[in-house]
Amino acid sequence: MEFTKMHGLGNDFIVVYGEQELPHNASELAVSLCHRFFGIGADGLVYILPSDVADFRMRIINSDGSEAEQCGNAIRCVAKYVYDHGYVTKDKITIETLGAGAQHVQLQVKDGNVEKVTVDMGEPILDGVQIPTTLQSNPVVNHPLEVEGQLYHFTAVSMGNPHCVIYVEDAVSFDLGKWGPLLEVHPFFPKKVNVEFATVQDRNHVDMRVWERGAGPTLACGTGACATLVSSVLNGKTDRSAWISLKGGDLFIEWNEDDSHVYMTGPASVVYTGTIEV
Repeated sequence: MEFTKMHGLGNDFIVVYGEQELPHNASELAVSLCHRFFGIGADGLVYILPSDVADFRMRIINSDGSEAEQCGNAIRCVAKYVYDHGYVTKDKITIETLGAGAQHVQLQVKDGNVEKVTVDMGEPILDGVQIPTTLQSNPVVNHPLEVEGQLYHFTAVSMGNPHCVIYVEDAVSFDLGKWGPLLEVHPFFPKKVNVEFATVQDRNHVDMRVWERGAGPTLACGTGACATLVSSVLNGKTDRSAWISLKGGDLFIEWNEDDSHVYMTGPASVVYTGTIEV
């Protein structure tokens, strides 16, 4: 199998192009290939496939073998891959995702290669049942949640995949490894949840750390950054656009007031290409 190792702010993927459909053993391949010691090492395995409704279709298998409906960092990597390899020559393309349909992508090209990507991530889902949570609220804002005797308050947002945003005193040094896995499987979230721990620095800057459903702690999460901005607006903590600082770097997120869509801008990078026996 030929592959390209890519990352968006350190959230890394094994990208595969050329298959017509998702392989039947994609889940097993992801577990094996994403292993940091016995495989290539990655947060997920990404397939770029043909699409009937967009320029390309993206399928993302997490490192634990589960499938992600959407991934903001992966879609930027896919966009860079197809342009840099000459599969498209235009700077505006569409990429079909499992959870958010066909998404519009704007490429910023420098010296013939994609440097940054702006993705129209669509309109956030705020209805508690649709996210999904077990709560009937619309929206679910600053809702109490207790786990192992600790009380948190969370705001729920779906960007094609479910997110739980919690504000803490210091997101950078927060004990992600302790609380992330407990919150991921909390009964409020029937399909599990991505958990963002956020600290607002000012109305245009938020520090965030993430525990991703199916992958654990990652250096960045594009949909999580979008959910954090939406949550921060709903809670009156930020303006409608802000820099979200993740462990791997910064993303610029805007929740546009005119169309209610969320726009994410950030880089994508190639690490190396190779082949592996599968």
